[in-house]
Amino acid sequence: MNVLTLPAQPGQDTAPRPVPWRRMAWVTWRQQRATLIAVPTVLAAVAVFLVVFGLKAHHDYAALLNCPLDQGQQSNACAKLFSTFNSTDWPLANTVGILVQLAPVLIGAFAGAPLLARALENGTYRFAWTQGLMRERQAIAKLALLGVTLVVLAWAFGELFSWFFQPFLWTEQISRLTEGAFASSGIVFPAFTLVAFAIGAFLGMLLRRVIPALAATLGVYLAVRLGAWALRGQYPVTVVTSNANQFSAFGTPSQPGFAWILSTWYTGPGGKPANQSAVGQLLEQYQSNPHPTVSVGQTLAEHGYTEWNRWIPPSHYWPMQFIEAGWLLVLAVALMAGTVWLVRHRAA
Repeated sequence: MNVLTLPAQPGQDTAPRPVPWRRMAWVTWRQQRATLIAVPTVLAAVAVFLVVFGLKAHHDYAALLNCPLDQGQQSNACAKLFSTFNSTDWPLANTVGILVQLAPVLIGAFAGAPLLARALENGTYRFAWTQGLMRERQAIAKLALLGVTLVVLAWAFGELFSWFFQPFLWTEQISRLTEGAFASSGIVFPAFTLVAFAIGAFLGMLLRRVIPALAATLGVYLAVRLGAWALRGQYPVTVVTSNANQFSAFGTPSQPGFAWILSTWYTGPGGKPANQSAVGQLLEQYQSNPHPTVSVGQTLAEHGYTEWNRWIPPSHYWPMQFIEAGWLLVLAVALMAGTVWLVRHRAA
């Protein structure tokens, strides 16, 4: 009999002590340092490009704002400057905007899917996860450390992109409430990044394979983005106004590129639904022979019709950001809790 085969004495505590959280953070860094180095490096490289190109775009935009379009020969130079801005700066900015929309799912999928699935796929979890409590603590430490890191990086990157894209909101008449601009700025961008990471980690633990988890993450994230887009118009921040008072303190719903008009309908005398063909004829008559001092709303009102608009003013941008980021955070926490539950019950 030696020390390795010596039986435990009665009353002796043989249960392993849990590793302190500070040590767990160090272990997580050692295991995930490739991801924790690669993601900031890639984002930093893209950030340098955004700064360089953004400074040029802001300089060109400032020249447009200071351009006297109504002063004789200079108007031709201003028109050429505007044309150059739209033909050179905008195409590149539009391409960058599309790629930035893919950033959350790419970061989340490649950081989240292999987080736990790689150990299960390679079989190394049998060595690393020898105790139930240890498994849970490792999973929580990995999810927390990488999740917080990705949120901070995504928030900083989203702020930089918002600054970069600002000139094009005005020149291209793009509202901050549209899908691309809204989901790539504010606190919604890091929230989507966290959700993508949580989806990847959950599916990696569920499928126990890295490549299938990556593919599934892309599909589930796309469903979440489509669901967010569908829900966005139902947030309790909408405004309903008629053509009699469409100019409000929040802006004008008819101004293109700023407010988000969700729906438009017409009512006739007594507030009853209007005949669409009759309204259409009035609108055609107005468009064919517009009056400089009479608006289309006044024309409709003279015939007893009222145009109604359900819309979201641009001043409600931040309430919408907090609403969407809030339910995305709840979804991410639920997915992470589900991941920890799977680690406890399915990684034995």
